[in-house]
Amino acid sequence: MAQYGYYIVLDFDGTVVKHRYPAVGEDIGALPVLRKLVANGHHILLNTMRSHDSEGVDTLQPAIDWFAERNIPLFGINENPTQKEWTSSPKVYGNVYIDDGALGAPLKEDDTPHPTLGAASPFINWSVAAIHLYYKGLLTTNDIIDLVIEGVISKDLVLVISKNVHEVWSAGRMSEG
Repeated sequence: MAQYGYYIVLDFDGTVVKHRYPAVGEDIGALPVLRKLVANGHHILLNTMRSHDSEGVDTLQPAIDWFAERNIPLFGINENPTQKEWTSSPKVYGNVYIDDGALGAPLKEDDTPHPTLGAASPFINWSVAAIHLYYKGLLTTNDIIDLVIEGVISKDLVLVISKNVHEVWSAGRMSEG
């Protein structure tokens, strides 16, 4: 059953684009999934360490512009405006958090070193993240089919994950009896 109206809290660097701070990194496949989330009535909240004054440089505005240029509305930037009604906590409230720094986040290795730091940093694997969002009820079956047709998710990945979920479920059900 699909869920609607969730607050999706997103990091930016390594989550929506490759790590290239202070510049905006290259695309990593987030856009088609973000468009599906917005179309399903979810609210996108940007939660980033970027700021309007990072040692005299505005590193936040280019991230905000990235979303605007792609017609992805931001419900909040480093805040959830609705939470002021019920808490004074500075933590951004959301139902789902997607961040490359999160434990268990589905990551992909970057094959291109950071231009100034040298080392490459992993980033969110949106093919796998989309499947997680589907199982959480934020994307529909039709969304997953569309993402397979668009080449965002491989058909093989869907088949492998579906088979594994079925096997885990069956094993659990069999052990109950």
